[in-house]
Amino acid sequence: MQTIKGPAIFLAQFVGDEAPFNSFDAICGWVASLGYKGVQVPTWDKRLMDLERAAHSQAYCDELIATAARHGVVISELSTHLQGQLVAVHPAYDAAFDGFADPSVRGNPDARQAWAVAQLLLAASASKRLGLTAHATFSGALAWPYFYPWPQRPAGLVEEAFAELGRRWLPILDAFDEAGVDLCYEIHPGEDLHDGVSFERFLREVNQHPRANILYDPSHFVLQHLDYLAFIDHYHERIKMFHVKDAELTLNGKCGVYGGFESWEDRPGRFRSIGDGQVNFKNIFSKLTKYNFTGWAVLEWECCLKHPEDGAVEGARHINDFIIRVTDRAFDDFADSGIDQAANRSMLGLK
Repeated sequence: MQTIKGPAIFLAQFVGDEAPFNSFDAICGWVASLGYKGVQVPTWDKRLMDLERAAHSQAYCDELIATAARHGVVISELSTHLQGQLVAVHPAYDAAFDGFADPSVRGNPDARQAWAVAQLLLAASASKRLGLTAHATFSGALAWPYFYPWPQRPAGLVEEAFAELGRRWLPILDAFDEAGVDLCYEIHPGEDLHDGVSFERFLREVNQHPRANILYDPSHFVLQHLDYLAFIDHYHERIKMFHVKDAELTLNGKCGVYGGFESWEDRPGRFRSIGDGQVNFKNIFSKLTKYNFTGWAVLEWECCLKHPEDGAVEGARHINDFIIRVTDRAFDDFADSGIDQAANRSMLGLK
């Protein structure tokens, strides 16, 4: 077993135009002051990093590493959540997701997709230069508008959607394999990969690719009423990244898991700051430790009630409390009798 690394923090929800949130140097200093040891860096915000430069310049990557190290933190992973979303966009979501792309390709779905793929390839190279072994992204979605089977789905619709998703991602997965980096899809509603079954569909389409792995975030499973602890038992070999994010689902007589088009604070299922929701993190950390999870415990703050800075302060403390320093001996070693093989065979009645 191995002690989980952490605490780390995903910076996407904290970047802003005011110090200390407006530069990589300043935000690393801020998170270090809260007790974080790692930062997960979104690649779409140039206030933190220039992805294209990182992909091509080892000197620039060394500079990023050194900047973090001055504050006693490391870069845990990079993220292309927004770019990954654009690898596969159903036309119904064209307008909604267009703003994720570079202005030069907005309004042009084909150019936007090509730009997104290029961004992923840059991220593979940048991750390698930074010495990272895992990368966070979204899968995008072609079948999501049809997640509820009404009207009845035509035969082969879902199969074709996943076949196309596999075709789009396979060359990207190969690039990450060449870079020695696991590509970890956050299993998330709104993505075609939103639960275990849909992830398995995708694996079949990419020939069980060894770099197709999971970013595990239990909050999304709470909102789906999916057993997030059993999920670890099923998929622990593919879980290479971990977002520590809380959620709650409080069912009522008017609204359920679909949310009734309500705002986040009024939905039965909503994200909460760590410690304020229903996720059993003690059991999650125990299971991941048992299965020898080698990655980072990364706070992703999303809460419809609490201020983000308060969530960040509390998150570092909570993660430190949850991390299990693994034992280097069995608890009953004191009772070791030291019996040898001959004695063992004698106890079994064997000659």
